[in-house]
Amino acid sequence: MKTHIEVSSQRRKGRRAQLGAPSNIRYKLMSAHLSKDLRKKYNVRALPVRKDDEVTVVRGTHKGTKGKVSSVYRKRWVIQIEKLTRTKANGMPYQIPIRPSQCIITKPYLNEDRKQLLARKASAKVSTKGKGEKHTTESTKKAD
Repeated sequence: MKTHIEVSSQRRKGRRAQLGAPSNIRYKLMSAHLSKDLRKKYNVRALPVRKDDEVTVVRGTHKGTKGKVSSVYRKRWVIQIEKLTRTKANGMPYQIPIRPSQCIITKPYLNEDRKQLLARKASAKVSTKGKGEKHTTESTKKAD
């Protein structure tokens, strides 16, 4: 059942919106979870991946690999990590592309904008805490 009037429930429209998204929208869609200790520290679950973030691959054949993000390739929906390289037949090295959803951020690159983003996301999470919970007997008694 459709719950939001401005969002289509047709799969093809959702796929088209995501796969044909412009770069500024892909920025947000290419997010990765923070590690558990960072999640507690910042009170934020995920951040858009950025160059110079330190990440750990947690899924796939390269599971366990740690490294710094060398580039974010939004057009192909992938990131490249410095230590994940392979050599071509002619001997030239190239970086293996990894999807951001396969990684967790272990050390985010923090500049002023990123710090403000973390603060904004954490404050939004605190302000909406408890809004989706069901009513308890205590809360209904207070209303009476």
